[in-house]
Amino acid sequence: MTSSALAPFLFSHDYFQDPYPAFSWLRKNAPVHGLTFPVGDLPMWMVSRYEDVRELLGDHQRFSSDATVWATEEFKKSGLVFGSGTVIERILSVLDPPDHTRVRKLAMGAFTPRRTALWEEPTREIVSSALDRLEAMENPDVMEYASTVPAEVIGRVMGIPLAKFRQILDAIERALHVDPEHMTESTLAYQEIVDYGREVIEEKRRNPGEDLTSVFIQARDGDDRLDENELIAMVALMIMVGLDTTRNLIGSAVLALLDHPDQRLLLAERPELAESAVEEFLRYDGALTVALIRFATQDVELLGTTIPKGATVIAALQSANRDPEVFENPDALDITRSGPRHLGLGHGLHNCLGAALARLESRIAIPAFFERFPNARLSVPRDEVRYGESWLLRSLTALPVDLHGTGSH
Repeated sequence: MTSSALAPFLFSHDYFQDPYPAFSWLRKNAPVHGLTFPVGDLPMWMVSRYEDVRELLGDHQRFSSDATVWATEEFKKSGLVFGSGTVIERILSVLDPPDHTRVRKLAMGAFTPRRTALWEEPTREIVSSALDRLEAMENPDVMEYASTVPAEVIGRVMGIPLAKFRQILDAIERALHVDPEHMTESTLAYQEIVDYGREVIEEKRRNPGEDLTSVFIQARDGDDRLDENELIAMVALMIMVGLDTTRNLIGSAVLALLDHPDQRLLLAERPELAESAVEEFLRYDGALTVALIRFATQDVELLGTTIPKGATVIAALQSANRDPEVFENPDALDITRSGPRHLGLGHGLHNCLGAALARLESRIAIPAFFERFPNARLSVPRDEVRYGESWLLRSLTALPVDLHGTGSH
C-alpha cells in the first residue's frame, strides 16, 4: 500500500467539509492509495485520477460492485454491504452481467424520451409551490426546498403517496449512516424502505396507472420480466436515489451560485445555459463524493501498484471531476464549460438509471430559485455551512438563507 506521513487523513471531519485538498494531494502523490477505512478498520484502495476512475468504473471484467459474491468476509461483517440482509443487496447498482444487462434493459424501457418529457410540467408546478412554501418559512433553509422538490417529483413519477415520505427520508438517512455500533439500525432502515416499496407495488397492482411503478410491474422483454425481488429492489432504488441524489445536487448548486455571483448573474442573463450549468454543478461539487464500492475480481495492476483479488476499491468521483489533467482550471465554477464529460453520475454499466429525471429537476429547480429570489444570500457566515459526514454522499446539512438579501451576511 502507498503510505506517507504527509498523506491526508481521509474520512475525517475536515475531509468531509472539503475533500478537494486531500484529492489534489492524492492525484499528485498517491493516485492508487492504500488506506484503512474507519468503519471496521478495513483495508481499501482509493483511485483518484480521472482516467483511472473512468477505467475502474467501466471495467466490469476486473471489478465488480457485487459484495455478495466478491467481498471478503471481513467486509461483509463490517455493515458496509449496501442493503445488507434485504433485497436491496440485489439492486441494479450492484448487479453484474448477465443479470445487470437483463434488469437494466427492462428498467430502461420506463425512461423513454416521451415519458421524460411528460415530467416537465408537473416538475415546474412542484417547484413553484415549493418556492411559495420556502418564502413563507420564518427561517428559510434551501435544503428544505431541495428535499421537497425531488420528494414530490419522485412521488408523482412513481405514483407514490406523499404521506409517508418524511418517514422514508428518515429511513434513507439511517440506512446510509454506517456505524459499527448501529449496524442493526441500518439493516432495519433498509427493511423499512423495502417494506414501503412492497406496499407501493401491491397498491399499484390493484390500481395501475401511467406511473413508473406500474411500468416496472408490467416491464417485460418477450417472456422475460422482473421477478418480485427485482421489482421491489427497483422501486426501493428509485426512491433512494431519486430523493437523495437530486436533493444534494440542488443544495450544492445553490451554494455554488451564492459563492460565485458572476456565474449566478450569467445564468440569469442566459437561461439557455441551464443544461450546461447542471453538468457543471455535477462536476464542480456533485451529489456523490465517491462511487459505490468495487471489488477486484482478479489481481489488477494500476499505475505500477498491484490491487489483489478480493480487494475493496473506492473510485473518488469528485477527485476525478477536479483533475487538472482533464479539466482546465478545475476548481473554478464555469457554467459555459464544455469538453470532457464529468463522472458525477458514474460511468459504464452503473451510470445513474434516473439521470434524466435528476437533470430535469435540477435544470428547473436551480434557476427557478434565483429567478424568484435574485437577491438571496446566506443568513449565516460562510464558514458555518456544513456538509454531512457521509463517506458516500456530498450533502449539505442545512443552507440557511436570507431570501431578499436584507441580512448582515
